[in-house]
Amino acid sequence: MTIQDFIVQITNEAILVTIIVSLPAILVSLFIGVAVAIFSATTQIQEQALSFVPKMIAVFALMAATAPWIGATMIRFAQHCLGGFAEVMR
Repeated sequence: MTIQDFIVQITNEAILVTIIVSLPAILVSLFIGVAVAIFSATTQIQEQALSFVPKMIAVFALMAATAPWIGATMIRFAQHCLGGFAEVMR
């Protein structure tokens, strides 16, 4: 494997890891936003804080709950990058 192939592979994996790690927070924010929008539309309450605060609390709670998984995923990716870099440089 050449250094160019390694860089392309690591770049592709970095994009994939970024998507996988950020997807839970994005989905939770999306679902909370839709639920709050439906609630706002049915009650005719048009308050900006009503849509922001629940999403913020839900995303913070999710990030706190999934922090070990996110950390482990990032550490595995970093180990893979450094291990592969050592092999390519030989």
